[in-house]
Parts: sequence; C-alpha cells; structure tokens
Amino acid sequence: MLGFLIRITLLCALLFPVASAISGAFNPRDYTIYTAKCEAENRAAHQKVGISIDYVNINPSAKTTILMVHGWPSLWSSWGYQIQEFKDDYHLVALDVRGFGGSTAPGDVQTSGTMGDLVGDLVCVLEHVKVDNVVCLGHDWGAEVCYEAARRRPDVFTSIVGVTVPYLHAAGPFVDSAQLSASMPRLTYQVFFETNTSAAIAELNKDIRKSLRGTLRTVGSPPPDSFLTSKETYIGAWDEVPEIPPVPFFTRGEEDYFVQRFSLQGFDNSLIFYTHGNRYGTWQAARAQGNHTISQPVLSVLPLHDPVADWVFAAKFLRSAAFLPQLTTRTMDGAHWPHLENPAEFNAILKEWLGGMHVGSTPAHERAVFDEL
Repeated sequence: MLGFLIRITLLCALLFPVASAISGAFNPRDYTIYTAKCEAENRAAHQKVGISIDYVNINPSAKTTILMVHGWPSLWSSWGYQIQEFKDDYHLVALDVRGFGGSTAPGDVQTSGTMGDLVGDLVCVLEHVKVDNVVCLGHDWGAEVCYEAARRRPDVFTSIVGVTVPYLHAAGPFVDSAQLSASMPRLTYQVFFETNTSAAIAELNKDIRKSLRGTLRTVGSPPPDSFLTSKETYIGAWDEVPEIPPVPFFTRGEEDYFVQRFSLQGFDNSLIFYTHGNRYGTWQAARAQGNHTISQPVLSVLPLHDPVADWVFAAKFLRSAAFLPQLTTRTMDGAHWPHLENPAEFNAILKEWLGGMHVGSTPAHERAVFDEL
C-alpha cells in the first residue's frame, strides 16, 4: 500500500507540478484594489476622456519598485507567483491594463490604445503611488509596453524585464498582421483580431471561461494543433473538445477570479494590441521620434516551447540586441506563460538579475547569447 501511495504521489507531481508546488499560496482576493484616475484620448471622437486604472500596491516602503504589466489576455493577478516571491523585499505595483478587468478604456479599440497611450497610463499610476523610478516587468504585450516606456521615459523606467516577447523595435518598415502570418503561421489569429474585431470580441465574450482556458495553456497541457492558425475564428480550434481543462497553473479560485474580472467588461476593449490603427500609430510615433535604442539595463526571458513563435529566432532576426546595449538574455522551459508555468525557475532568474547582474555593463558572453543559439 505504501508503495502504491508513493507512486500516486509522484504521478500527481509530474502531472500537476505547479499546482502541487504552490497550491493555495496566492489568493488575489486578499489584496486591495486601488484606482488611479487618468486622462486618455478617444481619437475616434476627437476628445479627451477620463479612465480608471486598477492596481494593487504592495510593500510601498521598500526601496525599489517593480511595476508589473500583463499582456493578453491577462490581469494584474497573473503575477501572483512573483508577488509571493518578491513582496517582502520590493515595492510591487501590479495593474490591470486599460480595457482589462476593472480598468476602463476611452471607448475606441481601433486607434486609442497605442503603446504611447499605455505608457501614459503607467506614468499616471506611478504618480498616484508617488514613485518616480521603477523596474518595469512586462509579459507578452506588457513587455512591449515596458520597452516603449523605457524608450520614451528613461528618467522613470530605469530597468526593464521583458518576458516571452523580445524587443519589437520600430527601426524597420511597418509590418501588418497579414505579413506576419505569412512567415509565422501561428500568428494568423491576429489577422482575425485585426480585420474582424467585432466578430472576434463576440466570440471571446460568448464563453469567457472557455476563452481563457483555451488560451492559458502549458507545454504539458497544450492547445490543439490548429489553434492560432485561422483567419475566421480564434477559440474554434477547441470546438471538438467537450470541455477545455482548467488553466493548469491556476487554482480554481484564481481561475474564478480571472473569469469574474474579465466579466466586468468582457473582451470589448482588450484587442487594442492587435488593431491596425493602434499598431500603425505605435510604429509611426516611434519612427517620428527616431530613437530606438534603450540604454537602460534589460533582462529578456524567452521561453523555448511557445507555440506562438520561436522568440529566440525572432529576437535574432530582428537584431533586438543591437538596440539594447545592456541586455541580459535568459532562456527557460515553458510555453507562452513561463513565469506561471515554471515560476520557481523564472523567479530564480529574476532574483539573480535584480540582485546585481544588471548593474553596469552586461558581460560580453551575455550579449552574444543569440550568436550561440
């Protein structure tokens, strides 16, 4: 009997490594939500409007502040494993990006959510918490928001950590979603989001839990092979699956919290990262300013098994390192959500870098990492 129990325990650890390691460690409902009132622009209506950005503010007396910026589709609570790890040593500010969860939007998903707009929201929140310089930690599109924040406001964003997606600078020509999908078929879903935004929003809103479960997957619990490859549907790749398994790296309470927060306004204003107007507006503004180099220390953490793209290759192809003179790059196991899928490995990388690796010039062997892969 003892041998049987041991075998069952080992099997559970293999099948559910994240949940078994930290189950119950993080409850987003334990944290107070604060709200910053910020000014935004509705370009479709040609008017200034007020929006509200929700955030949590943890350990504000700490010397160093880490601002946590999520991507799509996500919330402030997606940083739960990092909050648990760093809350005693750092001041942590984690926000819902405009249009997500409890953070409102100016009402124009097509043109009023550029990277510059989102940087303005970050600065607004920092003014609200009375902080004037931060480490900006971003995942997915949140990484790009942090990179743009560092490019625009080096006085405020003094160090950058970009997770999963490398620096997508604007030094080259504008590339739309159709061009991207031609060379990277797993980005074809972005054509759907861009060219039929209303239909995409309706599909995502039809069953919010299904949309979140279908997206938030891991190497061990992947989506169907056809996922992300259609111009006509996003979640349709799961239609043959009777019920999508729960999000592997969340407890049921965390998943319920995600569903509840997304249900506040659905996905209505969340596709700002994919619309042509916002993407072109971001590229156009950066090109007009002309400076694509980010001189601050940067940590780029790239997963090795993301079904969306080979980000190591993408970074090398884009020559991202050429614009980041103080770049440290680390690769790690995981799909698109490495900080959630393998939090112990990610936290160790981040802790080491925060502890001093990012101070001063980056070692030559770090800067040459892409030449070795």
